[in-house]
Amino acid sequence: MTAKNGRRWNHNIHYHHRILRAVPDGARHALDVGCGEGMLARELRRTVPHVTGIDLHEPSIDQARAHPGDIDYVLGDFLTHPFEPASFEVIASVATLHHMDAATGLARMRDLLRPGGVLAVVGLARNTPRDLPYVLAGVAVGTAHRAVKGQWQHPSPIVWPPPVTYRQMRALAAEVLPGARYRRHALFRYSLVWHKPA
Repeated sequence: MTAKNGRRWNHNIHYHHRILRAVPDGARHALDVGCGEGMLARELRRTVPHVTGIDLHEPSIDQARAHPGDIDYVLGDFLTHPFEPASFEVIASVATLHHMDAATGLARMRDLLRPGGVLAVVGLARNTPRDLPYVLAGVAVGTAHRAVKGQWQHPSPIVWPPPVTYRQMRALAAEVLPGARYRRHALFRYSLVWHKPA
């Protein structure tokens, strides 16, 4: 199902603005980890001259490459692809971290980020019984959004349930990325924004 105005919407797209607002002025190189069919990469390209998207899912990369533009799409494993250390001013990731070991993924992103750069993540985590108020709120808010906007189903593989809980993710981010700003959101997502010390 698509939105009445023709624009795509889902829980991930809803939080793209959190990534885009975090892009620092003057950033020239951005990496979209788990880029899927490239929607966020294309949004990043509006302000960042050199954007690379990487994903393991070949059909999604094929869809991304079908769009016109000068984004470099890589079919490969973000954890092992031979990127140069400290080569990006922006690293973004949406709904990807739960597809890998989260600590390893965050550390890899940290190492690929240039001093002074920004890491921005929107992710999924697992609810626990203590999270019931968030779950109920998310169902209500999501239902309202879908009634107005519809819902676009992305072509990428789904991992469910996420292996890490929200509380574990917050603690992990604090350990791997000291000073990271963590926020939990209504639509079953969290966000992390971290500025690497210059």
